[in-house]
Amino acid sequence: QLQLVESGGGLVQPGGSLRLSCAASGFSLDYYAIGWFRQAPGKEREGVSCIMRSGGSTNYADSVKGRFTISGDNAKNTVYLPMNSLHPEDAAVYYCAAVDGTVGCPTGYNYLEVWGQGTLVTVSS
Repeated sequence: QLQLVESGGGLVQPGGSLRLSCAASGFSLDYYAIGWFRQAPGKEREGVSCIMRSGGSTNYADSVKGRFTISGDNAKNTVYLPMNSLHPEDAAVYYCAAVDGTVGCPTGYNYLEVWGQGTLVTVSS
């Protein structure tokens, strides 16, 4: 069974940091593209970042550039999203998704994508 499990969410003060993890089981992420998405209450889901495991290219939403860094660990079959200088507007449920790297980054509209269950990030003082 193909599965992604996110972890690392929690409550953090503005300006603080968290590191999200996306662990895969049932398949290897080596040739997949992995994306992080987030959805805040009452808002549409938005793409945050994506990494192509083969080649290592990355991209980021403008709102997180310079603060978030996506990376992967082949040995642990896990992708990470360290998040620094968190703002209240970063609060959301964060999801990771994976799709075969030949089709590009996950979009949320490809039936071949594998999605995790999400992890909640709360940014509040």
